[in-house]
Amino acid sequence: MSKLPRYTTTILAAIIGIAGAALVLYAWRLPPFTSSVQTTDNAYVRGQITIIAPQLAGYVAEVAVQDFQHVKPGQLLVKIDDRIFAQKLKQAKATLASQQAALTNSEQKERSDRARIESSQAQVDSAKAVLSAAEASWNRIAPLLERGVATQSQADQARASLDQATASLHQAEAALTVSQQDLASTLVNRQSLEAAVQGAEAAVRLAEIDLQNTRIVAPEEGQLGEVGARLGQYVAAGTQLLTIVPERIWVIANFKETQLPGMKVGQPVTFTVDALEHATLKGQIERFSPAAGSEFSVIRTDNATGNFTKVAQRVPVRIAIAPGQSLAERLAPGMSVVVSVDTASRPSDLPATGPGAQPQSSNVASEADRR
Repeated sequence: MSKLPRYTTTILAAIIGIAGAALVLYAWRLPPFTSSVQTTDNAYVRGQITIIAPQLAGYVAEVAVQDFQHVKPGQLLVKIDDRIFAQKLKQAKATLASQQAALTNSEQKERSDRARIESSQAQVDSAKAVLSAAEASWNRIAPLLERGVATQSQADQARASLDQATASLHQAEAALTVSQQDLASTLVNRQSLEAAVQGAEAAVRLAEIDLQNTRIVAPEEGQLGEVGARLGQYVAAGTQLLTIVPERIWVIANFKETQLPGMKVGQPVTFTVDALEHATLKGQIERFSPAAGSEFSVIRTDNATGNFTKVAQRVPVRIAIAPGQSLAERLAPGMSVVVSVDTASRPSDLPATGPGAQPQSSNVASEADRR
């Protein structure tokens, strides 16, 4: 009778040992309990959180929004006192008007210089005609003076007229040259005046931009975080006033490198959200990170020195959230999720919700497939 209890105890201990070993193998997903489903709790909801800051310094004149308010594109968020910038715009416009007037005056001077050139050219032509007449008169009198027919006074008068006509021609030609040089100088100065006008126009545009920048508006639709701007507060360029969270969100799951074999872009994904009582939502793999997360750290480890302990690296995987899920509207960046991917499943054509969500090939996935 004593052998039976000992036999039963041995069997019971063996069963317990086998059950314990099976439980450990199942927990670690070791054969024969291996599964094609890869899971990680190192995953979070992500979004583009935009910090809103002014581009210029001034006093806050108006805060038009409140914490966590939903805003539309172009909606006024904060307004900075614009009186100084409005006067700078008027000053820039006045300078532009002055430069434009100088340019117009230069154009008028060009027309005057061209008219003066025409007048000088006419004087040259007139002087040439007078010189031609004086030369003809001298050519007639000179032979007569040699034969004694003409008097010396007549010859002297003809010679003086010739010399005077020659001098008048030289004077007219010099005046024509001066007029031409005046026109050239006007045209050269024109380039400087045109550059001044362009500079004044740029100054006006800059002043307009500064005046527009006193109105800080929402760049896109989304929900605000805490509003840090206060009425009457002096802010400098780059001061953080508030943040806006657009509606575009996605999930980043950091899988171990040993979990990557079999993963492909487009494979369906399921994930549970801690904040939604572990509700299950769907998505798909959108793309893989080009490097492990450790490669993007500020201080990278140097494995070539000291003792080495191999640690499985994690590779970020971007997951697009499937549209048409009511609970997806309650997701917010930073929420923790648990992601599961069946590496045996085929990629689907599920439309993605993230920006630029076009399926792309992944070097990480292809390397894993070759392994």
